[in-house]
Amino acid sequence: MPPIENDTGKNELKTRIQQLIDTNKVMVFSKTYCPYCVKVKDLFKELNVECNVVELDLIEDGPNYLEMLIEMTGQKTVPSIFINKTHFGDCSKTMQAHQDGSLQQLLGEAYDYDLIVIGGGSGGLACSKEAAMLGKKTMVLDYVVPTPKGTSWGLGGTCVNVGCIPKKLMHQTALLGTAMQDARKFGWEFEETVKHNWETMKTAVNNYIGSLNWGYRVALRDKNVNYVNAYAEFIDPHKIKATNKRGKETFYTAAKFILATGERPRYLGIPGDKEYCITSDDLFSLSYCPGKTLVIGASYVALECGGFLAGLGLDVTVMVRSILLRGFDQDMANRAGEHMEEHGVKFLRKYVPIKVEELEAGTPGRLKVTAKSTETDEIIEGEYNTVLIAVGRDACTDKIGLDKAGVKVNPKNGKIPVNDEEQTNVPHIYAIGDILEGKWELTPVAIQAGRLLARRLYAGATLKCDYINVPTTVFTPLEYGACGLSEERAYELYGRDNIEVFHSLFWPLEFTVPGRDNNKCYAKIICNKLDSDRVIGFHYLGPNAGEVTQGFGVAMKCGATKEQLDSTIGIHPTCAEIFTTLEVTKRSGGDIKQAGC
Repeated sequence: MPPIENDTGKNELKTRIQQLIDTNKVMVFSKTYCPYCVKVKDLFKELNVECNVVELDLIEDGPNYLEMLIEMTGQKTVPSIFINKTHFGDCSKTMQAHQDGSLQQLLGEAYDYDLIVIGGGSGGLACSKEAAMLGKKTMVLDYVVPTPKGTSWGLGGTCVNVGCIPKKLMHQTALLGTAMQDARKFGWEFEETVKHNWETMKTAVNNYIGSLNWGYRVALRDKNVNYVNAYAEFIDPHKIKATNKRGKETFYTAAKFILATGERPRYLGIPGDKEYCITSDDLFSLSYCPGKTLVIGASYVALECGGFLAGLGLDVTVMVRSILLRGFDQDMANRAGEHMEEHGVKFLRKYVPIKVEELEAGTPGRLKVTAKSTETDEIIEGEYNTVLIAVGRDACTDKIGLDKAGVKVNPKNGKIPVNDEEQTNVPHIYAIGDILEGKWELTPVAIQAGRLLARRLYAGATLKCDYINVPTTVFTPLEYGACGLSEERAYELYGRDNIEVFHSLFWPLEFTVPGRDNNKCYAKIICNKLDSDRVIGFHYLGPNAGEVTQGFGVAMKCGATKEQLDSTIGIHPTCAEIFTTLEVTKRSGGDIKQAGC
């Protein structure tokens, strides 16, 4: 149709457009090939909002419509969106309004909550409290599905209940046993036989955890976060069903959701694994001393648990399929493993279990484990009181209705892909913590991501969680702290010729009088020669690794170089000072043993 030149024609067209605007709650003037138009139409479809769409490229007088719309609104692009008879704007304004919740209010959709957080672990609690402090009506849903052994726990997630906290306390218990052995060499005299009481330790640790559970509930109440102990499952993108332990179902809606469901230990899928074995979910509240223990796996959980059980005086064997601490620096992993072996932990390498049978019930009972070599057809058998499975963890994403919400999940591992703002493919649904694809599975990371996400959503902040150079520690008997790249990864990224590794063995002063672990502790830094010997990898094997690594993590965030470490004066006598005096490179093959102070 040719352009309308007379006033009568223009007035008639304007009247037709105005009638469309006045008779539809949501009116969208669009073009079929425009990606922004498609994005807006998809959003209204996702929100289950009925909208009328006129595709300007499919009607004869589309150009005249567009010209009139420009005259009426001043907006020169499509989509041109009208809500409640008023011009609302374009794609970007609509998406922003959806993000901040104002679009839903304009549409007259009253949600029960501004934000619902699914998962009451460290990340979920941090995020929900931050959102509530920013004035948003917030709910947290948390429900612990009992283990096959019937173990469950309170609010706070894995770290508090069956992870970092009890692990560190039991690791400390083992260190105290070693300290008592050292004490005699320092002149302490005691005649009675020293023995460990599992029940006393377990009760003390669980009492402390119980106090934390209560503290979290009080903190949520004080910040006006509604905590519901129920299992959450999406039934549509903005609605969930919450089922409590009695099976009662309640439904809630929210403008936004944050997924923080975490992970649970993976089982082996062999006969007897769920019937007779335990995982870290069961170990820390076990009502009896586990006795002779087989730890299956080579993860940090496997080595930490195997390490402190051995430190309590138990007979411990670790069954390893391939390598120790996959994903960590293998030089460091092997050194940590060698130290464990030298201190009584037995390793069965290149074997996988194929069957677990009960020989005698009890607390503990007796179990027979049948295993097969990964290299030959050899079959071995062994008897143990307890079998602890620690072969990895699975994301808790498969039974929360993410398909009904439209959230994409990696089908291989259950992880959720997100953008750099923790946003899933569904704009109003976010995810944090261990369930994220390709991110660190660490409590402080989830806490940081959760707080920053809430501030971006509700306080206009822009700071994003930085997943680079995250410091961490594995609490093996000789602790391993790391920050940045492993040697293997550094070589892969920059090439062996462009990397310089400085390293040294050392003997902590505290170990000298007892005469143990001479030159078993180890320090190394990995430097990028192409960038002023920037430190891109920090690795420490020795006592108090977390305390040492935390400080150097800050230095790496600031871009520390080898020259800066060299110019720093060390604190003497400490373990950490070794990083200010590293001189020998791996490339040189020079002697790295230390003598004297």
